[in-house]
Amino acid sequence: MKLNTFLSTFAPKEVKFNSLLIELSGIVDKSADYMQELFTTDNTEQIKELCRLIKLEETKGDEVTGKIFSALNVTFLTPFDREDLSELTDNIDDVVDSINRGARKVLLYSPEIEAPAMLEMAKVIKRGTSEIHAAISDLPNLKKSYNEIGNHTREIKTIEEEADRIYEKGISTLFHSNVKTQELIKIKEILLDMEKAANKINNVGKILKTIVVKYS
Repeated sequence: MKLNTFLSTFAPKEVKFNSLLIELSGIVDKSADYMQELFTTDNTEQIKELCRLIKLEETKGDEVTGKIFSALNVTFLTPFDREDLSELTDNIDDVVDSINRGARKVLLYSPEIEAPAMLEMAKVIKRGTSEIHAAISDLPNLKKSYNEIGNHTREIKTIEEEADRIYEKGISTLFHSNVKTQELIKIKEILLDMEKAANKINNVGKILKTIVVKYS
């Protein structure tokens, strides 16, 4: 009885980790919303505002990430392995960071031409962050939701492969066009950060897949 009482004191901490992860994945998904909108406008003021909002989400993400790591240092029981929890948190936060870097380059470089690949990548990234948010939201009920989480991780892998194709085709199209070298470099740099975001999304999917295998 005493052991049960002792262990029960840690139970709320597990709920806390789950809620923080859900909050973090929601931040990622919101930042992807803003990024997608960013590539549908040529209004300078709107671009500035969307970049500001993305930066705000990135700051929120850093705060939640800090809370998770602080809790890891003082918590006895965690929902799953500390290493998996740490890597999952790091990679989700990296997605937000990559989205923010891409947005900052749009603001700083102000590309003069529109490259279709940028909007295509933004849409793919948004699909990926939505899959992450859905999968993370299912984690508290892992035993019952492992099939659903598995479906999300498979879709994330498909999305990452699609992002690679879009990136490669976009870069190839740029190099075979009459775009000025300066503009080519700007767009290439933006696309590179977007491709990194897609890779980080895939990393999150891999970690989720590992967690499903271990605990389902």
